[in-house]
Amino acid sequence: MSATATIGRRTAIGLGLVTGAAAIARAAPKPVKIGMLMPFSGPWAREGILERLGAEMAIADVNAAGGIKALHGAKLVLVPYDTQDTAEKAKDGATRMIADHPELIAALGCWLSTFTLAATEVSERAKLPWITHGYSDAITSRGFRYVFDTSAPASYQAAHTVPALLAMARAVGKHPKRVAMIGDNTAASVSFTKPLREHVLKDLGLQLVLDATYTPPLADASGLVQPLRAARADLLLLASSNVPDDKLLLDALHEFGLSEHLPALTEGGHMVAPEVVKTTGRDIVQGMMATVTNWPGPGTAALVERFEHRTKEPWMGQESIFAYGHIMMLRYLLEHGAAPTRPGIEHGLRNIDLTTGPAIYFPGHRLRFNAAGLREGATLVIVQWQNGVPVAVFPPDTATAKPIWA
Repeated sequence: MSATATIGRRTAIGLGLVTGAAAIARAAPKPVKIGMLMPFSGPWAREGILERLGAEMAIADVNAAGGIKALHGAKLVLVPYDTQDTAEKAKDGATRMIADHPELIAALGCWLSTFTLAATEVSERAKLPWITHGYSDAITSRGFRYVFDTSAPASYQAAHTVPALLAMARAVGKHPKRVAMIGDNTAASVSFTKPLREHVLKDLGLQLVLDATYTPPLADASGLVQPLRAARADLLLLASSNVPDDKLLLDALHEFGLSEHLPALTEGGHMVAPEVVKTTGRDIVQGMMATVTNWPGPGTAALVERFEHRTKEPWMGQESIFAYGHIMMLRYLLEHGAAPTRPGIEHGLRNIDLTTGPAIYFPGHRLRFNAAGLREGATLVIVQWQNGVPVAVFPPDTATAKPIWA
């Protein structure tokens, strides 16, 4: 074989490699898939839908801005699955989602803590980073490595919500002494009511005059609310977990003449979902309060306006801004060196420490997780229905209105 022939072959091979490299460079980068397991059907569907709206908007914003630039413009893709209405179905949903999409780099879910606890048993075995804002303390107390919670847990809420309510009451000359409590037996509600029952109310000098627990969904709330009259409570704490139950409880409070005279607060963003006022009425929800762990605050006005325009929702609440922030947190990691893999995202979440950028979407404006996977500095916001719209009334640096007290 001549030297000329050899050189020609090498040249051809070289040209082939260059041509192949150019083709790869011109090819669209592999999309980055993020799972979302939420209740899109059943009693908790509305909250799951609001989560999806926030996540979809975030992904649209990232992709419209050129995708993940550090990954040559790779687009983000949301992979939604339905938990349906039981923990077992949520666990099955997680199993199917992970099996169907082994390339998932992370997942968001499941809103209801009971579902999150079940689903993360599966995601942990798959070493899939799981981002949630579930309230139950159990979510991050099991020693799991791949679960990250951006919310203040229910025990924190229980310890800080009632003192905040007492401060608001005293500011208008009220001094509650007798407290009633009605809650369901889902994981977050149990985590919230347990410390109240065991020591928080007693430590604050408050008497628990009614303590009722039920299994959701409710068929009728009259039997739960009727004893409130005889209890003569000064404050009602509700630990419901879905809009249909909220409606029944609010209607029963109105039926028994308590809605205008008994200050009441529930735990969770479901109580300030648009459907609550649509199905009950402005007068019935007026003054009702909810403790949440996120709400659009200073610096998010433009985001809220775009969300309302895009989704036709009347406002942006806890679920949507949490989901938006979670996607933007993942975007930040990918743009700043995290590999688009499960180990890469897990490492990034373990080491993130931000007070700027996506931190603006979280109360406390700090993105940092402790060894258990719980976000440090997470706090709560109290939102109140005023004139048919939920507004933040606590803490002062987030509040857009002064609280009203029945």
